[in-house]
Formats: sequence, C-alpha cells, structure tokens
Amino acid sequence: EFYDQLMQGCRDKFGRSCDNVEDDRFEMSYRQPQSMRNYTKLGFKKIKAPEAVFELLKEFWEENYMNESPEKWSRGYTYVNHWSSPTTMVSVEDTGMHGGGEVLKAMLWDAAQSTMEEWTGQDLAPCSLYGIRVYKEGAVLATHVDRLPLVTSAIINVAQDVDEDWPVEVYGHDGKAYNITMEPGDMVLYESHSVLHGRPFPLKGRYYANVFVHFEPVGPKEGHCGPEHFCDSVPEGDLPPYLLPGSPEEGNWRMHHPNGWEPLALGLSKDDGSNAAHSAAAAGDIVSLEKLKRLKPEDLTAEDDNGWRPIHEAARSGHVSALEFLLEHGEDVNARAGGHSTPLNLAKAALGSDHEVCDFLRNAGGKHN
Repeated sequence: EFYDQLMQGCRDKFGRSCDNVEDDRFEMSYRQPQSMRNYTKLGFKKIKAPEAVFELLKEFWEENYMNESPEKWSRGYTYVNHWSSPTTMVSVEDTGMHGGGEVLKAMLWDAAQSTMEEWTGQDLAPCSLYGIRVYKEGAVLATHVDRLPLVTSAIINVAQDVDEDWPVEVYGHDGKAYNITMEPGDMVLYESHSVLHGRPFPLKGRYYANVFVHFEPVGPKEGHCGPEHFCDSVPEGDLPPYLLPGSPEEGNWRMHHPNGWEPLALGLSKDDGSNAAHSAAAAGDIVSLEKLKRLKPEDLTAEDDNGWRPIHEAARSGHVSALEFLLEHGEDVNARAGGHSTPLNLAKAALGSDHEVCDFLRNAGGKHN
C-alpha cells in the first residue's frame, strides 16, 4: 500500500514516465548484479570515515549548509520521492560556496581513495563526487544498484537531525538483507554496481545529510590481495574488468559503449603529476592550502613530473598571499623548478620585473639565475 501511494504521487505529478523509470530500475536491479565481478566477500563494510575526509566535509558543511539549493531530478525519476519530499544539495563543486571548487573535490577524493583501495584490493579511478545531499522529512530512497561505471562507492554521514534511525538497507553478496544505521562520521563502503541498496522507509526527522563517493576499478592493486578480496579482476578483451563476459549485462553495456572500455585516469593527479596543492597555489586558494597544511602537509612541497612545486605555480600566477603562506610554512623561497628556475625567475618571465610578486620575492630573499 505504501509503495502504491508513493507511485501514485509520482504519476499525479509526472504521468506515465514514472512507470518507465520503475521498469528500468527493476530490470537493472535484476540484470546487473548477476553480471558483475565483485571484489569483496560480503560487498559492504561500515567503518569510521578517515579523519581527513570527515574533517573536510564537516567544515564545508558548517560553513555552507545555509546555502543549500534544490536538487534537480529528471521527470518521473522514482529513485527519490522528490515530488513530495524534495532533496537539496550543498555542492562541493560550487565555487560560490566557502572553500568549494575542484580543489576541495580533489582533496576529498584523494583522502578517501586509499581506504577504498585497501578494502577492494583494486586500483581505483575517481568517477563521481558532486556534493552533500540533504534528505528532508518523509524522504524515501528506492532500492537500486548504481549505473556503471559507479562500482566501488561510499556513503559518508555528514550531519543529521532525526527522530529515529534511518538505516540504509543493503543486500550483501550472501543474499541477506542488512539494515545499517549511521551517525555523523560513519562511512559505509559498498559495491554499488551489484549490492542492492536504498532507504525504503520514510525519514522521520528534519534532515539527513550525506555524501556519495564513487570510483571505478581499473585492475588489481599490486600487493593488496588479502583474504577479504576476490583477485581475478583483469580486463577481458574490450570489456571493463568488473563486467563478466557473456553475462546479461554485456549486451546492454556494448550498446552504450560501441568502442569498448576506456579506463578512467588513475588517481587524482593531473597527467603532469601535479596535486591539489599545485592547483590551489595557482589559483591563490588560501582556504584549500590551509586545509592541505592540516591534512596532507607533504603536498605543499611536492614536485610534479617537471620538478615544479606549488610555490612555482603561485609565483608564475602572481599570488602574493599564496607565496606568503607557503613561505610561512617552511617552503624555500629559492626552490628551483626542475633544478633550474627559481620562483623569482618564473614571476619575472610571466609577469614582468615590476610586478608586486617580484617585489615580494626579492624582499623575502628571492634570487634569480
């Protein structure tokens, strides 16, 4: 009766498109789990989120939760009952949010990646992380599996104000249903491509805020195949390593990928080996640099493939505040990019010798070749 009422509410708003979405959800929930290669015995695990991950999310939430915006859903989308209980989003990608943007997104992915690789025994490439979803009173999340390539995933509880627990229900690889309760700081790892998951009962409370982090496995991680893992995950032909050849999903996948599998880029660094600190310094993003100092201080002096450090990016881009921050935290004003140019050399070449950045570097003891 509850399900019938839920669907009728969708039909009243969107018509028969709701039934088309439901048909697709049912078909995918049947077809996909039997077609997937799994990487863990049970398919899910509840842990405490890595301290660096939760600190980043908590700080971002506390600074921006008042700026939540309505989440957009396609017409007739039934996975969330948005027609009666609209969800909102606090997007980590939104540069209008305090501390938001691609640098924060990369920092979150980077902080979560090692934990999830250890759990699966796989090298993982980042797929999707778009923000903190906020469910409101009466919200329901229909049981489903995620579309490929969302394979190795995590839910992190960021904040909540509820009258009773709102568990995530998962069906493990053993065929049993489990109800997992979460508090802020909890993290549920799950193989979202094959583990049915949802919150099929209405939320009782004011709000429930969590973030979803998704990765694609691209192959076994050397030296990380433990007793919890299935380790025969190598690509076969032009199929991704997580899709079983000859399975019911293969034909559907090939229809959408006529050129075969192209793995996503491994890791979160750019092709030149730069990291989040390089990007933050180039943008003059002091907020992100401060967070990196707390959570991953080694990145502040890390070199990319060309021997460039964040201080070189800040100098070339003309950001005095970023230079000042890096020098205050131990960077060498005369660190040489690839063994050659100093920050002052780079600033003069890019901005001219009269630029304020050059004056700042000279006053700080900067030299040129």
